[in-house]
Amino acid sequence: MKNLKLFREVPLLLRLNSDDETFRFSALDIERNRLFFLSSHNFIYTSHLSSFHQKQAWSNNNSSLSTNHAIVDLEPDDTVTSFDYLMEKEALLLGTSNGLLLLFDVDANVTQVVGNVDGGVNCISLSPDGEVIAVVTGFGQVLVMTHDWDLLYEISLLDDDEAEGHHVNGENFMEQHPISWRGDGKYFATMSMCGSNLSRKLKIWERDSGALLASSEEKAFAGPVLEWMPSGAKIAAVYDRKAENESPSVVFFERNGLERSKFSVGEGINAKVRFLKWNCSSDLLAGVVECGNYEALKIWYFSNNHWYLKHEIRYLKQDEVRFMWNQEKPLQLICWTLGGQVTVYNFVWNTAVTDNSVALVIDGSNIHVSPLSLSLMPPPMYLFSLKFSSRVRGMAVYCKNSKNQLAAFLSDGSLCVVELPSIETWEELEGKEFSVEASHTEMVLGSILHLVWLDSHTLLSVSHYGFSHSNDLFQSSLNEGALRGFYLREIELECSEDIVPGLLTCSGWNATVSKQNTLEELVIGIAPNPASKYSAYMQFSDGKIKEYLSKIGTGGGSLEQEYQGFSAACPWMDVVLVGSAGQSKPVLFGLDEIGRLHASGGIVVCNNCSNFSFYSNLADQVVTHLILATKQDLLFIVDIVDIFNGELDSKYGNFVRSNSRKREENENYIHIWERGAKIVGVLHGDEAATILQTTRGNLECIYPRKLVLVSIINALAQKRFRDALLMVRRHRIDFNVIIDYCGWQAFSQSAFEFVRQVNNLGYITEFVCSVKSENVIETLYKNHVSVPCSEVANVTLAGGLQNFLADNKVSSILMAIRKALEDHFTESPARELCILTTLARSEPPLLEDALKRIKVIREKELSHADDHRRMTYPSAEEALKHLLWLADGDAVYDAALGLYDLKLTAIVALNAQKDPKEFLPFLQELERMPTPLMQYNIDLRLKRFEKALRHIASAGDSYYDDCMTLVKKNPQLFPLSLQLFTDPAKRMPFLEAWGDYLSGEKCFEDAATIYLSCFNLDKALKSYRAINNWSGVLTVAGFLNLGKDEVLHLAGELCEQLQALGKPGEAAKIALEYCGDVNSGVNLLISARDWEEALRVVFMHRREDLVKVVKDASVECASTLTNEYEEGLEKVGKYLARYLAVRQRRLLLAAKLQSEKREGSDVEDDAASEASSNFSGMSAYTTGTRKSSATSTLSAATTRARDARRQRKRGKIRPGSADEEFALVDHLKGMSLRVEARRELKSLLVSLMMFGEGETARKLQQMGENFQLSQMAAVRLAEDTISNDTINEYAHTLEQYTPKVRDEMHDSEALSWRVKVFLSNE
Repeated sequence: MKNLKLFREVPLLLRLNSDDETFRFSALDIERNRLFFLSSHNFIYTSHLSSFHQKQAWSNNNSSLSTNHAIVDLEPDDTVTSFDYLMEKEALLLGTSNGLLLLFDVDANVTQVVGNVDGGVNCISLSPDGEVIAVVTGFGQVLVMTHDWDLLYEISLLDDDEAEGHHVNGENFMEQHPISWRGDGKYFATMSMCGSNLSRKLKIWERDSGALLASSEEKAFAGPVLEWMPSGAKIAAVYDRKAENESPSVVFFERNGLERSKFSVGEGINAKVRFLKWNCSSDLLAGVVECGNYEALKIWYFSNNHWYLKHEIRYLKQDEVRFMWNQEKPLQLICWTLGGQVTVYNFVWNTAVTDNSVALVIDGSNIHVSPLSLSLMPPPMYLFSLKFSSRVRGMAVYCKNSKNQLAAFLSDGSLCVVELPSIETWEELEGKEFSVEASHTEMVLGSILHLVWLDSHTLLSVSHYGFSHSNDLFQSSLNEGALRGFYLREIELECSEDIVPGLLTCSGWNATVSKQNTLEELVIGIAPNPASKYSAYMQFSDGKIKEYLSKIGTGGGSLEQEYQGFSAACPWMDVVLVGSAGQSKPVLFGLDEIGRLHASGGIVVCNNCSNFSFYSNLADQVVTHLILATKQDLLFIVDIVDIFNGELDSKYGNFVRSNSRKREENENYIHIWERGAKIVGVLHGDEAATILQTTRGNLECIYPRKLVLVSIINALAQKRFRDALLMVRRHRIDFNVIIDYCGWQAFSQSAFEFVRQVNNLGYITEFVCSVKSENVIETLYKNHVSVPCSEVANVTLAGGLQNFLADNKVSSILMAIRKALEDHFTESPARELCILTTLARSEPPLLEDALKRIKVIREKELSHADDHRRMTYPSAEEALKHLLWLADGDAVYDAALGLYDLKLTAIVALNAQKDPKEFLPFLQELERMPTPLMQYNIDLRLKRFEKALRHIASAGDSYYDDCMTLVKKNPQLFPLSLQLFTDPAKRMPFLEAWGDYLSGEKCFEDAATIYLSCFNLDKALKSYRAINNWSGVLTVAGFLNLGKDEVLHLAGELCEQLQALGKPGEAAKIALEYCGDVNSGVNLLISARDWEEALRVVFMHRREDLVKVVKDASVECASTLTNEYEEGLEKVGKYLARYLAVRQRRLLLAAKLQSEKREGSDVEDDAASEASSNFSGMSAYTTGTRKSSATSTLSAATTRARDARRQRKRGKIRPGSADEEFALVDHLKGMSLRVEARRELKSLLVSLMMFGEGETARKLQQMGENFQLSQMAAVRLAEDTISNDTINEYAHTLEQYTPKVRDEMHDSEALSWRVKVFLSNE
């Protein structure tokens, strides 16, 4: 569904040397973009295609094409019969009627005779690769030779019985025997007469051997028209169908000579097809058809087994127009006339689908109308058709404010206007064809190139006059020479007929030119301004944009430079409204011919775009998303705001496919399943669809997830819950989107409105069954929905959430829905089932509440309620089956048991299809029990131990032992048992049992407390001893009134235990306070390195004999520590040097790998990239693992186990391992002085000072300080280098870092252990 739009048309006149001179032949040099023309006087004119792109090349009335010319000298009786450009020789190849083969060097202006052919040269055809030349002679022979003029072979076009007498002069024979090559040059086709001039035969020849491959049947071919499609699929020719009283038909043959298909050219029986040519991409077939008093250049397009006439350009018959396709640009057509006018046409494909999703497909003199919003009709089908008096060249559509108007300009210069009814009434027009009359005008409108609507009664057009293909030359009312050039016009429209609602208005339109401006620059596109009905944007050939202000507005029909243009000419241009409602502004988008998508402000959105469209979910048609397809067949949905916020690269990855073999989690594009498919239209609003057309022509409608979610969210923001729910169901979106977008708390407040709008219990039940605790906006759809509905949430939450559970999304939502169901719907079976669904789907399921409702229904049934009430609720059996369908049968059975209703339980068991042999004996046994015992046994079965304890406790004192057994098996019941049994005689056993349980669980501290509360001192003493709580043990011993010897013995045992456990300080307290052993106490304090306390105890007990012991021990300890710090200082230097070496080696290897990776990044071969990725994991100095598509079979469990082993081994330094540098850093950090060590060190320094060992203390402090500063400096150096990619061997040294650390840490807590008296000596 696309139309061929002519966006650039440049006609220039080539001045001939004489008035009676005409053009006869043309050729094109692709490499240097040169055009060659041979005139009837044997002049060769040369011009460059660039001349047609020069600014203002045609702006004046005397515009002409700059050329160089040279003459070819021939004998007076000799004429040129063939003319082509031989690229291999960079010269023109000419054939003459006398048989000369001439090579003309244009640059040197030299003619060379390269051969002479008997019978004359009638046709020369070059193979597509230029390696072979085929020459048709006047004797019907085909000479096939190389470009070096070596003859390969010679074949005869005529059969043996027809060859005699068929020598025709060169000028006529060429037309009777054309040659056409297949695109790859392997075969060529010829057409020759058979017996008489009335029938011809198509023959296919093999290039290499010259063998006849196939031939067609004798047919009435109309003239020497033969064209082989470059792709090789079809060979085009023309049938003469005058005998059938039909116009000529274009017929297609296969390589085997069989006819494949055909279509009529759609003109009279006297029409004649003079030429046919394919474009280089084989999708367009152009032909010149002679029709009455004019010649028509027609362009056909094939899609879905139908040939569409997409464009027609009329020329005067005496001009004898001829044309050629540009062999590099498939949509550029070059036409020339006998009189020397050369016109270059540039076409583009435009979608036939309008902004309101209506397809208007041009096909000759018809426009086929298909409303895609009503039905996706595959072409060539359509709903109804508009028939015009001539071929349609282009059109403009106006669809605003419920108006649908169409303006079409025709190949005869007419302008037609149609007003269509509302789309909702179009179904009544199905299958009809409406004839459209041309509008009446007093002034000839010329040939219209561009046409747009400014408002419902005003058109803006660009048209031209005075050229050989201008429609004004066909109008007798125009005075010759009155206008020439291109003009910009405003056309006012008025309908003289009454417009009837529901009917088409196809006649009675009057067109008046109200404003006219001469154009001095080439206009390649016009787009109306959606923000104003009085202006439009015009694009010129260099990409410059000007705004046109209508005479109706304030501009008076003038052009004003207002907008920054595009950096290149963009044949595809559109203007859309962007922004929020009330603050929207127009933004221009343009797509150039190399695939760059431009936007206003000099923004290049995409560099590989193939086509684009827009989507709007708002009523005011403000565009919210850009939809673009790339040349790699990827479909992107782009938020408009991302374009102007500069987030394109981060969100859309430069619009290319990820090279990762693993699918990216944030993949935000759609793979177009068929190569070359294009976007043809978009369904806006809630439909949220994108329509694609494949190269075969069929339509496919897709619903991009992002657009669907946007439409759903838009409906939610507008509180259209029913529309949102219907879209969720239709597109299989998670129902939780409705809840999570604004937050489940906000939705809970809107539950009643949701239920009221949906008003369908089936839909609500489906919704309830889908509610889950996961926030799908943050998980499942996080890449599609980024903006939360904060405004809606804030407004909704204003009412508070006091009625809903704070943290349980599912239960809160279902409770709100349940309440809304009860308030909105009257009692009915469906409502009751829906309420049961909300109970069953809660988290946790409220099965008991559901069974209570079923129990009420059952009681109503048993009470024989009136029939009217009976119709308002379902049967108990139906309700129960519904509940069993929603929940697990065992869970429902247990819930029924929990109600202690054995009859209901039996009914549930039967409907859950449980085996009666299993549940009936159990229920019967329960029925025979007293109520408390029955409840106790049920609670035990359901593991409701608290209820079981309450019930068995209420059963009487005879079940006290059962209570104790239950509590011991379920220790969590101990607190409840103490509440139930307040009698001390019954309470104490529970306390003692609780203490025993805690002792068994090694919770001795709590167990001792429990034992004390029940006065079990012996067990409390054991519990305290178990955790070496010596103060608790000795306290309980006091309560036990132990004797002095027993306490002394107990204290001795505790002292030994604490000493064995490495707690000499606490053991010293016991020895001094309970045992009275000063010697042991002091020795234990020395072991604890509590020097000051040891001295205090010595002097307190006046034991001068122990002073020397403390002194000797402190001096020895100082010596030991000094040696340790000196050794530690050496280790710090050693570990740091190793770390720097390992780090430097890793950085060098990483730089090498990165360089190799950059060198290999341009290699597209998968094997090369895989080898590179494997090599990057082989280093011992990288934490990566070696993986490839063939070897990455390790499970997640294996990976976790490997990581755990690596973590355990982190403390070990293994040279050459991947973790070596991290292990070195960890080891350096582990060498720091702990808080306890600093406290002991300070105590030792003070003691040494007391003993007069100042020098020993100074040496110890100096060595300890040096070690600590070196360790801290080494750690800081490692931390600085581990995050950098470079290491400075002069700056990153311990000598540079140590002074810095010394200055920074001078007064820090870490160095507070130092004695200040020694600081001055540093």
